Amino acid sequence: MELGNISQPVYGPGPQAPGSSTPGLVGMVHGFLQLVQPNALPIAFGAPVLCCLSFFLSQLLLYELGFLVCMAIGLLFIILLPLVGCCFCCCRC
Repeated sequence: MELGNISQPVYGPGPQAPGSSTPGLVGMVHGFLQLVQPNALPIAFGAPVLCCLSFFLSQLLLYELGFLVCMAIGLLFIILLPLVGCCFCCCRC
């Protein structure tokens, strides 16, 4: 992975939002997706062979890191929200 010039970064325009009747919602979705997964899928993965399988999996997990973090936060929310609500409902002290 090449970092390029760190002191003077060059930012690309990113994905363009298609024309829509709800441009605010489309812009919000594209902003979220660019925040969660700013890099494109590296094409240089090639065909994984057994000796490079661990490297392939580590690169793929690093690529999907944003979605994995969002999924972990969502699962915590799904599990903790009913638990906390039940505690407030049953133990109104």
